[in-house]
This record gives sequence, C-alpha cells and structure tokens, in this order.
Amino acid sequence: MLQQTKTWQQDLADGFSNIEEICHYLNISQLAKELITTPSTFPLRVPREFVDRMEKGNLNDPLLKQILPIKDELRTASDFINDPVGDLDSMTETGVIHKYHGRVLLITTGSCAINCRYCFRRNFPYNNFQLSTKKYSNAIRYIQNQQDISEVILSGGDPLLLNDQKIIELIQQIESIPHIKRIRIHSRLPIVLPSRITTDFCNKLSLIKKDLILVVHSNHSNELNTQVKRACKKLKKANITLLNQAVLLKGINDNVEQLHALHEKLFSFNIMPYYLHLLDKAAGTVHFEVSEEIAIGLMNQLKKVLPGYLVPKLVREQAGASNKTIIT
Repeated sequence: MLQQTKTWQQDLADGFSNIEEICHYLNISQLAKELITTPSTFPLRVPREFVDRMEKGNLNDPLLKQILPIKDELRTASDFINDPVGDLDSMTETGVIHKYHGRVLLITTGSCAINCRYCFRRNFPYNNFQLSTKKYSNAIRYIQNQQDISEVILSGGDPLLLNDQKIIELIQQIESIPHIKRIRIHSRLPIVLPSRITTDFCNKLSLIKKDLILVVHSNHSNELNTQVKRACKKLKKANITLLNQAVLLKGINDNVEQLHALHEKLFSFNIMPYYLHLLDKAAGTVHFEVSEEIAIGLMNQLKKVLPGYLVPKLVREQAGASNKTIIT
C-alpha cells in the first residue's frame, strides 16, 4: 500500500508548540532547565522539519537559539519597545501600512509557521487588524485610489499561510490595478516549511502577469537544506524573483565566516542577497542586539571575501523615516 504524502498543512500542524516536548526531542531538557522561560504572549512555535536541522544536545545551535524562549527575553531596556518601527502610526486603513513613497504593505494574517524570538512584530496587536472581507475591499480601494503606489507588499505574520485560493485571489485583485507594477511577498515559509511551495501553487503564481518578487528570510546557512533548494527551484521556474533578508543576531550569525557561508549558499539556491538588518528594537529582544560599530566591521570584512553582488545592504529601519537607513 502506497504511503500518502503529507500536505503542507499537516506538516504545519505537526510542528512543536510545547517547550518540554521540543527540549526532550533535542535532548536538551536538563541543559535548558535553568535557561528557558514560558512566555505568556509569544509562545513557542516551530515546524518539525526546521527542528530536524538542529544539532541534538547543542544548546548553542544557531537555529535553536532563534526559536527557544529563554529568560533573557525578560530583560528590559528603555529603547526596546512594542512597536519599534512605527507600524501602527503608519496604518492608513485596517491592515494597510503606508510608510514609503510608491509602496504599501498589507498585513494579510497574524499567523506564522515559526515564532522567531527576535521578531519585530512579536508584540503587534494582530487581533485588532485582521482583514475581513470588507476590510480587504477597503484595502484594495485604498490602493486603487493612491495613483503613486507602484508596488504592494504582502506581509504578516506570513502571507503564505493563507491557502492557495485566498492568496491567489488577493494577488489577482492587486494585479488588476493598472498603476501597480510589482507585487512583493515577504515569507519565511520557503525556508522553514518548504512543503508549502507546491507545484500546483507555483503553477498558479506563474499565471500572474505582473512582476512577482518573493523575499525569503534566512539568517544562517544551516537553514538551507535540500528541501529548501527544491522549493526555490519551483519558484524560479514560475519566474519569481527570489531575494533574501536576514537579521544580524548576536551569537547566531555575528561573524564573517557565517555571513560568508550564508550568502554563498543563498546564491547557489538562486536567491540574491538583499538586506542584512540591524535588530529592530522590539521589547523582549535586547539579548540579540549587535552594535552598529561591530556590524560595520563585519560588513567591511565581508566585502573582502564576497563579490559585490553577494554583499547585502546593511540597513536599519527607523520609525517615521521616509526610507530604510543604509548603514553600508
């Protein structure tokens, strides 16, 4: 009897949401006992397939450190706040963030496949901004009325957690607006849940006439495995431009060797480097911060070992600014 292939939704449901279970699975229960905490508002959530890329018994695994809730999250600092990039002040309609000239961002869902501990929207009040059918219509109408908008960014949460029908219908609505030239999707799913990138989904995306850009999010070369490479090939076959944005994270990728390995491997997966973000100062993330001075030093070293087209732009996002600030 042939074994039935699991759907991506089943893979998502099979992920970890219990700290004790994941610690047992990774053989770190005793090691992590004094380190971990149980968060009340931003729980553990991670696909099993992503966990399987972690080294068992290693508390310092760079993928584990991105998802394991630890007591350092309880540290506070006056400049680490709930809305570090000013999303709420830039909300022009429910779920519509209009910060920069020519571009608008839609919060399509508050759900993610993975709760990255450094997330700048970890404290975002998603329940207040979910897009109902009526609010979707208002968002589309807003875009239609703003003639200077040429690009729409689908964000969240993670927009690829919408089912095929919902996201394709949304993309088609946006595509029908004459002054829109490009549609950009920001998603971590091709990296952490590559089974989401099905052949059928890519075939539907390939029918979109306007330019589609998918910005994935990978911080460490260990995140990039055979399944991710297969997903990227499907996306490229659908004529989708693939870019990567990473976050510079203390103890995870804050060394030139790892940044070099990450960006070389991204290119081998047909993903072009885009941004390397300085940490957005969200409450609960202070332990991940790498100083701007250290970051500039790393970038100067990186430029010596990578060709120019593989060097990402080091950037910081500042609330109220008209664009991202390019550091180097």
